[in-house]
Formats: sequence, structure tokens, C-alpha cells
Amino acid sequence: MNKLAKIGLTALAGSLVATSAFAGAMSVSGSAKVSYVGGKGDSDANPASNSKGITFSGSGELDNGMTVSTGYTMTNAAFSSTYVSLDMGDSGTLHFMNGTSKAGIQKYQDKMPTAGEQVWDDVDTDDNGVVGTGNANVFGYEVSAMGLTLSASMGKEAKGTDTSLVIVANDLMDGLEIGYGFGSNSVSATQEDDHTTAYATYTMGMATVGVQRSKIDKASADEERNAAAISLAINENMSVSYGVSNVDFETASLSDEESSGVSASYTVGGITIAAVFNSTDTVAGSAGTDKEFKEVSVAFAF
Repeated sequence: MNKLAKIGLTALAGSLVATSAFAGAMSVSGSAKVSYVGGKGDSDANPASNSKGITFSGSGELDNGMTVSTGYTMTNAAFSSTYVSLDMGDSGTLHFMNGTSKAGIQKYQDKMPTAGEQVWDDVDTDDNGVVGTGNANVFGYEVSAMGLTLSASMGKEAKGTDTSLVIVANDLMDGLEIGYGFGSNSVSATQEDDHTTAYATYTMGMATVGVQRSKIDKASADEERNAAAISLAINENMSVSYGVSNVDFETASLSDEESSGVSASYTVGGITIAAVFNSTDTVAGSAGTDKEFKEVSVAFAF
């Protein structure tokens, strides 16, 4: 190969490297969490556990000024979530989501302020009365303009197509946010459940309060859920919260499911110390079936 050709290839390689470095970048972050879990209804398993997470993320700007970003998260060495997003500026953002909720009713399923976990979380596996159309390989779109945010999702699966739309008003007055959303969830080839939710949150000073009402219309028995919560930012490092949730099963044989919970967290640097205490009476509407969830954890972010 002559010297001129070598010089040309070297220059081209350098140009490609420079363009790639300028166009985007990848980064890696991780977490480690040590937890002690207990509560009424638990087994005799070891209450201490350690969970690890690692996230690969990257972004780059296209020639037209739009930005593409992506992320891939593993928890305990297993797939957790991934996404690809296209930020089009004032025209909104397109998402492709798997295991994460960046748009649609799944993102707004519980907007109650909390310093830790939602009061119904980890108590049982049913998540009764909680709306959501799933987030497995789903397309999403979200755009904000004139004090309103529109957030939509659509996912195709063997049972049918899941769709949702949420409208959020966050410019009515300082600290106030109001949202309403609806969607359909295909539970079989011939049945769709209708999901609706409405919420309001208000922040003033160190306090944030919220209320939310959700309903799931099912072919057999509807579920209505009412929730309320308050969180207090004690200082820039510490927060505490208290919340309640009540699920009404429109079935004569089932009683109301009542949940409540307290959470607290303290963050300094990359360390978060947290405590959660949730309890549910009449789990899944079954009278006399009560459960508690308690967790104290220390998490490190890298």
C-alpha cells in the first residue's frame, strides 16, 4: 500500500472515531442493597438479603438536533428493563419500553408521594385495584405544551392490543398537579378490562399531599381503589411519608382490602438508609387474611 493511501485511511479512521465520540457516549452505573425483611405472614426463610444492579446507558445527538438515548438494566445478573427513547424537542419523546414505564397509564398508576414503597407494594402479589396495561415491549409517547402533558402507550400481544392515554395539568397553580388517565388491558382474546384513574398532588414547603381514585372494570367483578398519602421533606437528606389505600371489590363474597404504610429514607452521598412498614388487612378481599411487610435497608449507588 502506498504512503498516500495509508495517510488517507489513517485520516478516515481518525475522522470516524472523532465523529462517534462527539455523537454520543455510553456509561455504566451500579447499585448494591443489603436488606433485612420481616413481617406477619412471612415464611421462616433468612430475612437478610443482598441485591445488586447494573445499568448501561447512553445518548447521542442526531444531525437534525434530536437526541437518542437507551438503557439496559440487570438486577442480580438477570434482565430487568430496557428502553430506547427519541427526544424530538417540542414535538415530544417517543419511547420503546420493556420492563420500565416512561409513558402511558403504567407510569401514573400510583402518584401518591412516598419516601419509600407504595403502601400496597410487597404485601401481596396481586396489586389489587392498581391500574396498568403492562410495559413489556410497549411503544410510548409523551409531550408537554401549554401547561399540559399528554402521555400515551400501545402494546401488541397475542391476547390483543393494550392502549392508554393520560392527561396531566401541572400549570394550574404553583405546586398543584392533576391527572386523568384511561386505558384497556387485554386479558384474553375476547376480554378487555377498562382502567381509569384520576389523581391530584399538591406541594407546599416541606409537605406533599396526594389523593388518587382508580377503577378497573372487569367482566366478572370490578375493583375500585381510593388512596391518599402525605410526605415530609425534613431536610435535603431525610424524608418520611404515610399513606393509605382501600380497594372495594364489587363482589358480595369479598370484603374491602385496606392497606396503610409508613416509609422513611435518609440519603447522604451515594448511601441511602431506608425503612418501610406496610400492612394490609383482608388481602384480596378474603376476610381474616392479614399481612405485614417490614424492611430496613442500606443501599449504595456507584
